[in-house]
Amino acid sequence: MVEHSGLDIMCLNKYCNSSSSSSSSEHEKKTFTKIKLNLSADYPRKSSEILSGQYGTNVLLIGLALMLAIAHHGPSVTEENLLSFITCLMIIQLMWMMWYIWIRDRKSELQTEKDVHATTCWIRGGLTLLALLSLILDAFRIGHYVGFNSCVSHVLGVYPVVHATHTIAQVHFLWFHIKDVIKNFETFERFGVIHAVFTNLLLWCNGVMSEAEHFLDNHKRRLYAQGYGNLTIVHSEPDCNCTTSACSMFSNSLYYLYPFNIEYHIFVSAMLYVMWKNIGRVIDLTSNRKRSATKNQGLILGPILGLVALASTIGVLVVYVIHVEESLQMRQSAISMFYCYGIIMLVFMCSAGASGLLIYRTDHMPTDTSENPSRQLDTELLFGSSVGSWLMSWCSVVAVLGSTSSPPYRWTNLIYSLFIILEKCVQNLFIIESLYRHRDDREDPDLPATPKIFSVTSSLAPPYNGILNRAYETPERDCATMDSEQVESGQVYRSPRKPSKVPLTEGTVGEPPCTKRQILKNIAIFLLMCNISLWILPAFGCRPQYDNGLEQEAFGFSIWTTVLNFAVPMNLFYRMHSVASLFEVFRRA
Repeated sequence: MVEHSGLDIMCLNKYCNSSSSSSSSEHEKKTFTKIKLNLSADYPRKSSEILSGQYGTNVLLIGLALMLAIAHHGPSVTEENLLSFITCLMIIQLMWMMWYIWIRDRKSELQTEKDVHATTCWIRGGLTLLALLSLILDAFRIGHYVGFNSCVSHVLGVYPVVHATHTIAQVHFLWFHIKDVIKNFETFERFGVIHAVFTNLLLWCNGVMSEAEHFLDNHKRRLYAQGYGNLTIVHSEPDCNCTTSACSMFSNSLYYLYPFNIEYHIFVSAMLYVMWKNIGRVIDLTSNRKRSATKNQGLILGPILGLVALASTIGVLVVYVIHVEESLQMRQSAISMFYCYGIIMLVFMCSAGASGLLIYRTDHMPTDTSENPSRQLDTELLFGSSVGSWLMSWCSVVAVLGSTSSPPYRWTNLIYSLFIILEKCVQNLFIIESLYRHRDDREDPDLPATPKIFSVTSSLAPPYNGILNRAYETPERDCATMDSEQVESGQVYRSPRKPSKVPLTEGTVGEPPCTKRQILKNIAIFLLMCNISLWILPAFGCRPQYDNGLEQEAFGFSIWTTVLNFAVPMNLFYRMHSVASLFEVFRRA
């Protein structure tokens, strides 16, 4: 009996061991399959991102290669070849945008999610204004072509027509589809969006090259008038007579509109890049809210100082442009005036930015670490576009310290260059600190409501027999009415409100007082107008780095002009991008 029982136990143990090993083997297979799926889950997306990125980069490099060949002014590659290539790229982008709009209007099930942080109405409005100025530029190009159509290529007439059509269609796309988070045809759409990104980047590079070449030719003419006879001046006008009386007006007006066209294309590239990063992204509804705009009470000092800075900027620009073309003494006086003005402006900007940082440091507000491709791109662009100005400033510092000549503006140039470096560091910190501050914003009404723990909204049924804690409401109320609402009637939904001893976890931390908020708004609007002023000066011809001679003496004509051709467009983009970022800071302060 005992032996039989022992055999049964042995058989049972054997069966159990066999079953256990089989279960363990299946568990290992499932674990291996799960690991394999986890490792390869993102492979198609990552591979398509890399392929599309490589495609766009090579498209840009082809265009840059053509531009470098044109800059040499050789007979093998002409401007018509570059414009033909860019025109083909714009036509391809037009076809893709038409297909994108048509397929989503035709199939209602392809409605996509929206990233509310991708852009705002005021950004799209500003881009629309820049687009209108670009259309005026295209009209002047067409008028210039009509006047010289007997001796120029037809590409010069086709290009502005296609560019105007491309601008109109792209503005429509930006208004209605730039927030889309694409979840269908991801690989194809990724190539389409990246094609649009690099097409606009190439248009930006073409505008920068044309504007820089025009300014450099004017600089060479001034040097030639001063006795430098070994410089080659390129004549851009066609070798025939104009058939209309407005050709000179068209050609001269083109370069006043180039800065707006340049800023339009670089901003569109940034917005489309955010759309490309959003393809296939899973949107977190708890963080996907519209940023609430606060009230603008007490907004006096900032706008007044900003208007003073803007008015003085226009005066400095007019005086500089007039006197830089005159005698050596007048030119030196104009350059000295510019550096003195710049030092005063930068001192006020550094003080304002440091004051804003100090206010943020005393608030101890939490940092918003949620995923936000638009905000991340803003940060990267601020740092990236600062590099050009920093390089130019450090070159000026080296040139001043090593110079053997001593013009009247030598040491003011040194102080101005150092303040440029400091101002960008302080302003970058202030903007990024503002953008990453946590705000308990109102939710986007277009998105489904996402109730959270310890939060109550008016659209939800009151829990726990109607008890409602008014402390959890959104902070969009005026600071002056916060205390009055604490003593209102305790009857909410016919249920008495009882005092709670539970610590508040949302809606009570990190809300700056009204005085601090007003100061931050004044700082933001002042810095915004100062950045507009510092964009206007180099955009419309006030560039003392070409005219003071110190850097050219230290680095040589060709090296210094190469540095300026890289640094000046980056600085212009930095100022305009700072304007957009500071306006967002102003709205959220």
